[in-house]
Amino acid sequence: MAQKQDKNVRSFGLIGRNISYSFSVGYFTEKFQKEEISDCTYENFDLQDISEFPKLIQSKPNLIGLNVTIPYKEQVIPYLDELHETAAEICAVNTIKITSEGNIIGYNTDYYGFQKSIEPYLKPTHKQALILGTGGASKAVAYALKKLQINAVFVSRNNLQNGLTYSDLTKDIVDSNLLIINCTPLGTFPNVENKPDFPYQFLTPKHLLYDLIYNPGETAFLKMGKTKGASICNGLEMLVHQAEKAWEIWES
Repeated sequence: MAQKQDKNVRSFGLIGRNISYSFSVGYFTEKFQKEEISDCTYENFDLQDISEFPKLIQSKPNLIGLNVTIPYKEQVIPYLDELHETAAEICAVNTIKITSEGNIIGYNTDYYGFQKSIEPYLKPTHKQALILGTGGASKAVAYALKKLQINAVFVSRNNLQNGLTYSDLTKDIVDSNLLIINCTPLGTFPNVENKPDFPYQFLTPKHLLYDLIYNPGETAFLKMGKTKGASICNGLEMLVHQAEKAWEIWES
């Protein structure tokens, strides 16, 4: 249970590791200014280990809500008092609400943000997808694709019980999965040359490549798709949609 006390200023923030690149502080600071919300602040809480989470909660008695990013979307769950049913089904949390009673509740708004952002790009041919990566964000993406009735398979560097490794990816597999989603952090600023070990030579103009990364706006992964004529989309709109959904939760 988090300790609460009366404060004039409501505190919000982002927890993750090495998150100076994050979009969230700028987004919410601008939102508060634009909407003349004068009693709220938003800041980064850079945790080197998730075990620092309880100390953060205790040290910020006016904390109302948190966003959660890499690598803590799954690791934070044992520290929560309650999981919203969607977050429980996804097994990942990217939004936390601390109630007036001090209960710490985990939610997932990533799936909503992803679904809203990808829908304008989808075509009837996008019936099967490859999800690159197996972290918390990838689980939210899989949940959203299921809601969109798109069959998805996880791709990892390691062997998966119901997935593929990058070395398994043949031309036939790439041809039959016209939606490719990068859920790994590979290519995030400042390591902008990095990209998943994907067989890019098999991509075609029929493919849609989606990268959850938004900094840079066009990752090495997306650039490789672009050279093959594929449609591309980064994760900025996803972030906006998930952030607004998180704000709805905090204000409810």
